[in-house]
Amino acid sequence: MDQVRVRFAPSPTGALHIGGVRTALFNYLFAKKNNGTFILRIEDTDQTRFVEGAEEYIKQSLEWCGIAPDESPWTGGNYAPYRQSERKELYQKYVQKLLDEGNAYYAFDTPEELDAMRERLKEAGMATPQYNAAARRTMKNSITLSEDEVKSKMEAGEPYVIRFKVDPKEEVRLNDMIRGWVHVHGSTLDDKVLMKSDGLPTYHLANIVDDHLMKITHVIRGEEWLPSAPLHVLLYKYLGFADSMPQFAHLPLILKPDGNGKLSKRAADKLGFPIFPLNWNDPESGELSTGFKEEGYLPDALINFLSFLGWNPGTEQELFSKKELIQAFSLEKVNKAGTKFDIEKAKWFNQQYLKNKDGAEIASLIKTQLEEQYGLTTTGEIAQAIFHLLKERVTFPQEMAPNALYLFQDPTEYDEKVVSKKWNEEAKKAVSIYADALNEKEDISPEEAKELFFNLMEANDIKAGKNMQALRMTITGAGSGPDLMEIISILGGKAVHDRIKFSINQLK
Repeated sequence: MDQVRVRFAPSPTGALHIGGVRTALFNYLFAKKNNGTFILRIEDTDQTRFVEGAEEYIKQSLEWCGIAPDESPWTGGNYAPYRQSERKELYQKYVQKLLDEGNAYYAFDTPEELDAMRERLKEAGMATPQYNAAARRTMKNSITLSEDEVKSKMEAGEPYVIRFKVDPKEEVRLNDMIRGWVHVHGSTLDDKVLMKSDGLPTYHLANIVDDHLMKITHVIRGEEWLPSAPLHVLLYKYLGFADSMPQFAHLPLILKPDGNGKLSKRAADKLGFPIFPLNWNDPESGELSTGFKEEGYLPDALINFLSFLGWNPGTEQELFSKKELIQAFSLEKVNKAGTKFDIEKAKWFNQQYLKNKDGAEIASLIKTQLEEQYGLTTTGEIAQAIFHLLKERVTFPQEMAPNALYLFQDPTEYDEKVVSKKWNEEAKKAVSIYADALNEKEDISPEEAKELFFNLMEANDIKAGKNMQALRMTITGAGSGPDLMEIISILGGKAVHDRIKFSINQLK
């Protein structure tokens, strides 16, 4: 196999959809698995849909996800430029070759004439009207017009496009790496526009030329491009690139969580989860869409989750480091069928990664959040202890600070169920004895706190387990929560003594 070269080629027409991130990821994993090169190319030939800031957003999103391209507009490379708008002159000679050899033609049809043609075909019973071999004979193009008429129109500056001339007798065969053999008859294809009236190529021409010039060996892209693949095969053939045509792999669709239709921004908004990697402020509508990053997802967790959208390692293993993903990945294990976007599974991945995260990084976030949002000052050591206390109980890092507020203030209310069932004279005696013993112990480990409680209860003939919930309530106000002995250790003996005494007074 030639040196593997793959590309992710987004258009800067808005925020990068999470489905696009999945496509970039699969290209990246395939390249790294095969010691190849991952290229990022910006396909910005459709200037009417260009959105300010979208390219920078794509760059920042991939950087945050850890999917770094080897060649791109911002890293450079041997096949620059990597923006199609900067490659405009390159495409002209290829479209001219198609024109010279009779495989493309000029079309002068106005938008009104195209609409009229579609209406005629609809009335004739054609469900999806196409500008094809039959329709082209009824339209205004260099096939129906004389050479003089074509020349006259061009000299007069009349707008035109250049269309690909599909032979209706052509049989197209494509061996997709995921879907197997695809057969399409030329009569079902339309004469796609290759060059627009503004002189810029369409995606169909530009991506074939660029893939050829950039020596792309595999085109890994979404299923929505599968209908265009036969046209692309024909372009490779008529441009003389057939021998270097890349292998195609069309990834399965990402479906809504219920499996009913393709995942869209509207569906994600309705169900209350993000669809973009980072916050996106739409410059046209002014709408702010929250990203996975800002929701508290960790990039490695998101990447692990996305890798399972359509791919399966064939084992029971679910948690993979990026290095492990690269080793395990193969296109042979990518499914054909659409894959449901299960946001609960994404949360599960985030929980697993958060539990195994280095405490120092999250502690810094907890400390900042406590100070900025709640006006509470604490140490890095305490913040790290909070992380270890809560890491098994939250999904997102930003949930830790609000869930730790009880560590900084006396209880203001008490669990009514515990009060009615567990708060009695024995419970009061148990917590009082413990509080008095703690008053002399500023620093105490969770193990020491537990041993002290059980020893005191045994010495005073009090059942420890029966009164543990009452003890928790006097310290936190709640009837359940994280490890109580860790809470006692974080607060320190003197502070716990003061709390218990305060609660006893409140609970009289």
